[in-house]
Amino acid sequence: MDVIEITRQLGQAIQQDPVYIRYAMCKEQNDQDSELQNLIGEFNLNRIALNNELSKEDKDEAKVQEYNKKLRDSYNLVMQNQNMIAFNEAKVQMDQLINRVNGIIALCVEGQDPETCEPSACSGSCATCGGCH
Repeated sequence: MDVIEITRQLGQAIQQDPVYIRYAMCKEQNDQDSELQNLIGEFNLNRIALNNELSKEDKDEAKVQEYNKKLRDSYNLVMQNQNMIAFNEAKVQMDQLINRVNGIIALCVEGQDPETCEPSACSGSCATCGGCH
């Protein structure tokens, strides 16, 4: 077996993992939620309106403030949607899984034992750290 074939098997295993299954299901629910899609469309229109006004040389500050408020309001509505909340939670878990997989691969490339290596949560920046182990 070569590395690419094993990687494809890893991809299949990821797609069978409960974390991935929940993520895919939540993504599909978002796509099927017409109310959410309308909210996202409204958010995008507000973003375009704000960007258009900001790109003008003689921008109207009152319009900028108005578009900014509409953008924030539409963003909040999107983020309060139950399907979006579920999707964001599932995405966090999916990102954690993929980061762990990538971390293990990186450690193996550095020569560590594939059977026992475990990536650290350390980002390398002490600025946001609560302390080492």
